[in-house]
Amino acid sequence: MKTMIALVALALFTGSAFAADAEKKAPSPAQQAQQDKMKACNAEAGSKALKGDERKKFMSECLSAKPASAAAATPAAPATQQDKMKSCNAEAGTKALKGDERKAFMSDCLKAK
Repeated sequence: MKTMIALVALALFTGSAFAADAEKKAPSPAQQAQQDKMKACNAEAGSKALKGDERKKFMSECLSAKPASAAAATPAAPATQQDKMKSCNAEAGTKALKGDERKAFMSDCLKAK
């Protein structure tokens, strides 16, 4: 009887886990762009056979680099405060900044743009 109850409980738990996986949302356009950038940088680092600290440095530089087409298009139109926040927040996220270091970076970033 105890075994039967355990099996039923396990089946219910497993079913709810599968349901949660099925309900995952599609990434936003910004998230998708970041994922694509990660894939491209990772592929380039792999083709260059970079390892260890060299790979970390390359990935950091690659991920923080602005796309040439976006950089050429944005100076013509002034960026809104919301656009500034999005780009600074994304950059702080790629640099994995936290706490006071993140606050200082965000402040400097928002003033510079």
